Amino acid sequence: MRTFDLVIVGTGSGNSILDQRFRDWNVAIVEKGVFGGTCLNVGCIPTKMFVHTADLAATPAASARLGVDSTLDGVRWADIRDRIFGRIDPIAAGGREYRRHHEDNANVTVFEGTGTFTAPKVLEVTLPDGTSETITAPKFVLAAGGRAVVPDIPGLADVGYETSDTVMRLDKLPKRLTILGSGFVAAEFAHVFSSYGVDVTVIARSGALLRGEDEEISTRFTELAAERWDVRLDRKTVRAERDGDVVKLHLEGPSGAETVESDVLLVAIGRTPNSDILGTTAGGIATAPGGHVVVDEYQQTTLDGVYALGDISSPYELKHVANHEARIVQHNLLHPEDRKTSDHRFVPHAVFTSPQIASVGLTEREAAASHQRHVVAVQHYSDIAYGWAMEDTTGFVKLLADPATGQLLGAHIMGPQAASVIQPLIQAMSFGLPAHEMARGQYWIHPGMPEVVENALLKFELE
Repeated sequence: MRTFDLVIVGTGSGNSILDQRFRDWNVAIVEKGVFGGTCLNVGCIPTKMFVHTADLAATPAASARLGVDSTLDGVRWADIRDRIFGRIDPIAAGGREYRRHHEDNANVTVFEGTGTFTAPKVLEVTLPDGTSETITAPKFVLAAGGRAVVPDIPGLADVGYETSDTVMRLDKLPKRLTILGSGFVAAEFAHVFSSYGVDVTVIARSGALLRGEDEEISTRFTELAAERWDVRLDRKTVRAERDGDVVKLHLEGPSGAETVESDVLLVAIGRTPNSDILGTTAGGIATAPGGHVVVDEYQQTTLDGVYALGDISSPYELKHVANHEARIVQHNLLHPEDRKTSDHRFVPHAVFTSPQIASVGLTEREAAASHQRHVVAVQHYSDIAYGWAMEDTTGFVKLLADPATGQLLGAHIMGPQAASVIQPLIQAMSFGLPAHEMARGQYWIHPGMPEVVENALLKFELE
């Protein structure tokens, strides 16, 4: 058994922990897949590169009413795909090469294989050739991420399906795509493929898409989605089958049995942490019912000296959260006598679909459930100058605040550049800036999209 000072499992955000301050540590890095983790290879970065091209492809369809007649001549799927992964794959390969061979990493040993705990702080790494090596250390960082969930549907394993990990590398663009799922992954890929001219069907078990969002956002988005895609709500998938080149899903819905046919099936019902693959039970590390590794405010697991970060432990499953947690873990490894705590008070997220969605803090439903006193302000994009210019008729900002203090409790935006427009609200919440002080204590560029935030802030009726 080889002994190290530190073992890091996973090369997403966990890979960023090591810098020159660890040059005197004997470190092992374990990676079962591709260097760089979910975000770089199959998540945030490639998906948003596809979204950008989808936004461009969708522009002609919306431009005519503004007096601009344009056409989409075609979508070169292979060129789009190869441009994206032609940039991403070398980054992943470069990260691997750097850790394995660069002089900066003379103290780092890379194990490319699947690590599984056989005892507390004892990890068996199964290598590609079938052999294994057992390693141990007084300190571990678990950053092994998660993977796509595949439901137990009769026949699904035999029909040939895609997940978010594979659908971006399809050989050719399908004519028809069925998406099983109703969350942010489903919403983003529905936008991408429909913008490329694919007929998209979205199948949801519940009565709305993006149910985790504020109810007004979810309801309005579901209405807009139904205008673009074939949206099937309240459907149970009974079984799947393949008929030649066609994938068939047999459903049960409000009107009885029905069948959906397509060329490609994308399963996008969620993701699950890789704690089971890591064997956390044998490692003496507790997990929550959903599989996430349990951590305290210092990102330490239930086993002393073992930290966890990112999707394997975080229910947020967001890259910016993983990066924050990696910085906390890095500090706590280097300064065990002066540890820092993670800050998860105001975690924002965005859904890069169309229209774009961004959110931070409490939804109105959550505020009511927790008996949090609150007032609501809503401002539509159509009522600001830039919204007039765009003739946007669907976007809006919804804010929640404490009526006594004016402190913002939540912000929910659906509309152009929502992920950017929400940033000053995240800042105000993080630094305790009250709504009216935020609105009147600074200039707002006119005309600009952030004015939709300014006007929403001014609508609050505070005590």
